Amino acid sequence: MTLALALDTDTSPQPSGDSAGVSSRRTLMTWLIALVAVLALIISLVLWQKVSALQEHLARQSAEVQNQSIEARVMAKQALALAQEASGRFAVFESRLSEVTLQRAQLEELMQNLSRSADENLVVDIESALRLAQQQAQLTGSIEPLLSALKSAAQRLKRAAQPRLAMLERAMARDTERIQSTTFSDTPSLLVKLDELVRLSDELVLANAVATAKQTHASATATHSGAISEVAWWQRLVSMLAAQARALVRVSQIDAPEAALLSPDQSFFLRENFKLKLLNARLGVLSRQITSAQADLKSAEVSLRKYFDSQSRKTQIALDVLQQVQVQMRYLQIPQMDETLTALTTVAAGH
Repeated sequence: MTLALALDTDTSPQPSGDSAGVSSRRTLMTWLIALVAVLALIISLVLWQKVSALQEHLARQSAEVQNQSIEARVMAKQALALAQEASGRFAVFESRLSEVTLQRAQLEELMQNLSRSADENLVVDIESALRLAQQQAQLTGSIEPLLSALKSAAQRLKRAAQPRLAMLERAMARDTERIQSTTFSDTPSLLVKLDELVRLSDELVLANAVATAKQTHASATATHSGAISEVAWWQRLVSMLAAQARALVRVSQIDAPEAALLSPDQSFFLRENFKLKLLNARLGVLSRQITSAQADLKSAEVSLRKYFDSQSRKTQIALDVLQQVQVQMRYLQIPQMDETLTALTTVAAGH
């Protein structure tokens, strides 16, 4: 443009060769400016498209995270509702147990008022006690009521010393031996292990958790402290610097990508969901819903292996306890006193 102004202000005549050169230079500059403008426009369009695509990608990711958070909250509410429902069922079972106890008292009072013979009263009393013990065993999940009732009935039969009741005494002895030899999981110990798992769930380490700098430094120092104790000071300095450099980098392997992408909010809901599964399994054991309890324990084991650090000592302890509980769940079926009840029916019929 300086050249153009200089040419405009110059009124003296110029040679024709100079005019042609100036015109060609003007044309060349015009094309250059146009080319730069076109390039700038193209670059602006490309950058605008990239920014738009990035904004759309971030918006989709934000929407997906919000949807997952909403789903987790809904699942937590549903699990809480199921826990409340199971708690209500447990209250109903407690009321039924009190009703059974009241019925026992009423039956004992009625049996005392009936005019029967001594043997008939003894047989009816033993049958009532055994059936009541069987109901208590079903409600409490323990075989102690059965063994106690059989032992008490055997003592009463020995005191009666009636030959007609010898068949009943032999049947009770066989049932007692079979019940004692049956593999049976004690429900109270099973509940204690589930409570321990619930308590331990707050201390489990997630798979995407990062170790603190203090722990990393302590590990590196402990690793190299024995090797640099008897070397020169400059070698100790180099070893310390190398240990500090290695402490700045942490390399870990996470098999499940979902565990690495968990946000802090999702980690909280994951831990609470794991705890609710254990509580649901506990309520299932109390309400004798073994199949539902086993499904909850299986789901809890899948979550534990997928989202928590398998190298952590507490995670390994939780896995061991969870596997022990699953094994014990297979032996929660209360054994029956089939021979004793059959013998009672036979004696009561007079055969």
